[in-house]
Amino acid sequence: MLLEGFFSLMGLVRLGLLVLSIFALVHAVMQREDAFRAADKKTKPFWLVILGVSVAVQLFIPGFLLLALAGTIAAVVYIVDVRPAVAAVGGGGGGRGGWSSSDGPYGPYNGGR
Repeated sequence: MLLEGFFSLMGLVRLGLLVLSIFALVHAVMQREDAFRAADKKTKPFWLVILGVSVAVQLFIPGFLLLALAGTIAAVVYIVDVRPAVAAVGGGGGGRGGWSSSDGPYGPYNGGR
């Protein structure tokens, strides 16, 4: 009974890591290639290969825990380091077209207008 709970917990953890890797891969696919170079990160094809292999290993070869762990680390590095840099360069500021020099912490400052 205790082992069944452990295995279901591990299944949920693996599902969460798979979703994380898929999110990183989809985000990398949707970004422009020149934004990676402008942010001084590795190239877009590099990240697509790394994240694609990570998703493939987690989907089709669940027994290779070391490869799945390495892919998860790559996805976390992409989400924490590369994604914000690429979004800042590519103007991915939430649909407003980026930040302005007059923006405050709660939005643009219009000087009481």
